[in-house]
Amino acid sequence: MKIIIDVMSGDNAPLELIKGAVMAKETLGVDIVTVGNEEIIKRIADEESLNLSGIEIVNADSVVNMEDDAMSVVRAKKDSSMAVGLQLLAKGEGDAFVSAGNTGALLAGATLLVRRIKGIKRAAIGTVLPFSSPVLLLDSGANLDIDEKTLEQFAIMGSKYMEKLYDLDSARVGLLNNGTESTKGTPLYRSANVLLTASNDVNFVGNVEAKELPFGACDVIVCDGFTGNILLKSIEGMGKFFMKTLKNVFYENFVTKISALLVKNKIGGLKKQFDSSEHGGAPLLGISKPVFKAHGSSDARAVMNAVRQAKNFVENGVIDDIAVLANRLKERETAE
Repeated sequence: MKIIIDVMSGDNAPLELIKGAVMAKETLGVDIVTVGNEEIIKRIADEESLNLSGIEIVNADSVVNMEDDAMSVVRAKKDSSMAVGLQLLAKGEGDAFVSAGNTGALLAGATLLVRRIKGIKRAAIGTVLPFSSPVLLLDSGANLDIDEKTLEQFAIMGSKYMEKLYDLDSARVGLLNNGTESTKGTPLYRSANVLLTASNDVNFVGNVEAKELPFGACDVIVCDGFTGNILLKSIEGMGKFFMKTLKNVFYENFVTKISALLVKNKIGGLKKQFDSSEHGGAPLLGISKPVFKAHGSSDARAVMNAVRQAKNFVENGVIDDIAVLANRLKERETAE
């Protein structure tokens, strides 16, 4: 299996991305293609004593920055590491693509260069929330303005992802809302509730409030990207706040420091659970080939874990399952 990595995009590029590529090659048993300025990649590898043996380098002259317009990846910066990597994937010169770069540009590039699965209206970012029972949040930031049929497609894509990668018989889907009653929410969410309730392709459990997500209310939670991104950032912020508060409590005095030693492993496990680098990347579900968005601040370990997720995604054939259901939906809409 061959994974393509955009090593020039992200807050810690290119050093951490190159390190992550090397770690993935050594740990996961996959072939790696790094995309970026070849001279810089080789120089950094030499300075850091990183072994690039067996890792292919494809040169790209520019970089899509976080401030760039989303369409720059297919216009002004068609020679960027992100664009070149997506083009390689589209041509079948790799099995999956990983980038920590500009989310809007990655979505635009994946949609226009790699293309969506036939019948899918919008691709969406699927992020696994760090609870004891994993919950897939879809969409976590790609689509701000959608309709109820798009939310149904999110539910279908999210279900197949969780069933395949987490070995679930039938993923439970919730609709993120400000109340559990079917009459709650904006017109979009009320319409979506009706559509999902009637769907035979989704195990819909109804509206779910955000406060219930950590307690196993559902396996997939669907919403528009604006709402989803706010939820995601709130969870990330609360996780950091909680760990900082816990640290202050345990380091308050001698007695609490002794207590901290007794639960050190438990605290370490909790910290790991909320560490975004442990979860790697988020798939762009709905794209015809695997594209993964790694966190913008990804370090080498996060990049390696993003590659691990991409590898599992390819092996489990999620895209094929989504394509079958998308075709069924399209046939049903045509018949109507």
